[in-house]
Amino acid sequence: MSDTVQTEPRPPAIFVLGPTASGKTQLALSLAQHVPCEIISVDSALVYRGMDIGTAKPSADIRAQVPHHLIDLIDPADAYSAARFCEDALNAMQAVTARGRIPLLVGGTMLYFKALEYGLDEMPPADPDIRQKLEAQAQAQGWEALHQRLQQIDPIAAQRIHPNDPQRLQRALEVYELTGRPLSSLQQGDKVSRLAYRTLRLALLPPCRERLRAAIASRFRQMLNEGFVDEVRALRQRPDLHKNLPAMRAVGYRQAWEYLDGDIDADTFESTAITATRQLAKRQLTWLRSYPGITPLSDANEALAVLRPWLEQRG
Repeated sequence: MSDTVQTEPRPPAIFVLGPTASGKTQLALSLAQHVPCEIISVDSALVYRGMDIGTAKPSADIRAQVPHHLIDLIDPADAYSAARFCEDALNAMQAVTARGRIPLLVGGTMLYFKALEYGLDEMPPADPDIRQKLEAQAQAQGWEALHQRLQQIDPIAAQRIHPNDPQRLQRALEVYELTGRPLSSLQQGDKVSRLAYRTLRLALLPPCRERLRAAIASRFRQMLNEGFVDEVRALRQRPDLHKNLPAMRAVGYRQAWEYLDGDIDADTFESTAITATRQLAKRQLTWLRSYPGITPLSDANEALAVLRPWLEQRG
């Protein structure tokens, strides 16, 4: 009798990561034509109902082609966390696997990918007193001054958080005051994947940054043509929504809100929204450079060349 222990092979899962406007949705749909899979969104904005145009949410036609999960989960007035994403994603992955299909996780929220695979240290709950103090300091000194403070205590987080992103900036400073530890150290998690899946990590890395910048601008102008401002106008009319909610701080939405408030004109709205989206893409690429085990690629053909031999493996 053999004394070796026979273990079941781990089921496969595919990650498609990349910056905004890099073509992740198109790549996922191409992969879905060749492998039996269901798409699980890894996007912190797609979870919100009624935020469709500004998030480039896959259309009903696209979602009819391939089953999608973790889209339209909650109302924009509610909050969503990385911890909840991990729970929702794992449940979705298990259900997809049970149906004999492959979970295909697609998105640009890199923190969610890392949280799912490597976990996060427990984060302290929000402290209203500290938040009020930081808000007062920002009013007196400006958010740029608070960003400079973050650069001193947590340069890694400061690189990822733009000075014009007060919500994330405030949270990073709050965590440091509560724990004495940089937010980036709490977000590192384990060094070994905790997923019970054999994972292929495909990363769309545009070979030409200027082409990505142009794609971002083109997509935003297409959103405007599709009625993005009207979408935000309808959200803005709801009495339970305001511009400081996490949902309304999403790139594009906060600039549209400022435009509808009359704080900026139409040209400034368009230019600042495009700039903010490009800055988001830059942060996403920074995350990707440090993400372990990725296979960089530039198009669907490269992905299929990697995917076919990987699927033939076991365990």
